[in-house]
Amino acid sequence: MSEAVMSTSGPPAAAEHEDRSSFAFIAIGALFFVVSGLVALIIAGKLQFPTLMGSVSWLTYGRMRPVHVNGMLFGWLLAADMGLCFYLVPRLCGVKLWSEKLGMATMWLWVVIVLGAVVTLLGGMNQGLEYAELPFVLDVLVTIAWVAFGLNIFMTVFTRKYQQMYVSVWYIMGAILWTAFVYITGNFAVMGTAGTSQANLNWFYVHNAVGLIFTPLGLGIAYYYIPKAAETPLYSHRLSMIGFWSLAFVYVWTGAHHMLHGPISQWLQTVAILFSVMLMIPVWTLVWNFLATMKGQWHQLRDNVPIKFMMAGTVFYLLTCFQGPMHSLRTVNAIVSKTDWIVGHAHMAVLGAFSFFAVGGAYYSIPRMLKTKLHSEKLANASFWLWLIGGLSFFVSLWIGGFLQGLQWNDPTIPFIDTVKFIQPYWAVRLIGGTLMFVGILFFAWNMLATYVNRSHAAAE
Repeated sequence: MSEAVMSTSGPPAAAEHEDRSSFAFIAIGALFFVVSGLVALIIAGKLQFPTLMGSVSWLTYGRMRPVHVNGMLFGWLLAADMGLCFYLVPRLCGVKLWSEKLGMATMWLWVVIVLGAVVTLLGGMNQGLEYAELPFVLDVLVTIAWVAFGLNIFMTVFTRKYQQMYVSVWYIMGAILWTAFVYITGNFAVMGTAGTSQANLNWFYVHNAVGLIFTPLGLGIAYYYIPKAAETPLYSHRLSMIGFWSLAFVYVWTGAHHMLHGPISQWLQTVAILFSVMLMIPVWTLVWNFLATMKGQWHQLRDNVPIKFMMAGTVFYLLTCFQGPMHSLRTVNAIVSKTDWIVGHAHMAVLGAFSFFAVGGAYYSIPRMLKTKLHSEKLANASFWLWLIGGLSFFVSLWIGGFLQGLQWNDPTIPFIDTVKFIQPYWAVRLIGGTLMFVGILFFAWNMLATYVNRSHAAAE
């Protein structure tokens, strides 16, 4: 089958897809997106006003931050990605989702997990490991939910009508397997270690949570929606497979670059640096594939909202994955490690690249699931520009402030408290940018809700 056919392949138009679990996952993801965004604003406010809500124990910074982190990663982004996978995999396989009942059961279990995380983390029940704060019981439930999700996807693929698999299916199946390994390592195996070994495993989990969970899911989503939304063939299926296999080989070794100049072996640091730089291979193959796919189609950026989000996400992904290899170099790392530069980098990956992919996919899919039109194109465009301008303000202020912060940390003549005072104006810009992003999130969630509520009337028109 030719690349042009593969890029737009899908079941016949008459094929029916219930999409209940897909819509439900995206809907609850949007809800948790709003809640996590509100928590983020409170946290950013605390950086400007340290006593804000400080008299209430469960609203202190140390308890709210893990709620924000886990809410954005698992409540919003992973839930939305799972919903989009339930939408696109059946269409690339020419069949319905293997089990809508299992999909809905997985969704309700996910709701229980996220609500349980909010209650336990605000209550001070925290395992004290980055991205692995959830109590043991919730970790077990996450594992069960992921097995159910993976079973549904793999059985859909096994019963497919199309024998040749499009690259999105490869990325999603890879993400399911990699997530199982990464999550078990970071939340269970890590408890059997201590000291440097525990730190090493934790950073393996933290970095690969982004690299082997959200990256392949986000890229699989983008590989589907960019050609579909632009109504143009993917530039190269062969290039997409080079990107997939190089990502699978390279990314797993990069986590230790967060511990450079620390008490770990020099050879491990060097290996992490080497493979971090090699990340440029899968990144550039993917970015070139997306840009070449849009050749002759750039005029669609004026009116095609899903394409706007997808291509902005592509640019953010390129910037993120240029920063990563750069701050893995020892000389750069000595300046930016543990500073706000890293915070800006992490937020651009999650709220920039992969959230843009997820929102673009939702804007494309929801109206088609409901067989209606989007409630408001103007509101969708407004959400894009608010998110883009707010995100750039957020990310750039932390990159610049974090780099200068690192230079001051390396100057023994500057007291630490002075570096805190210095960074405050950059935190103010972060708060303003975050506020714009939150308004964009509200516009997105309202647009999805109104599309659902008005679906019958819009369909009749």
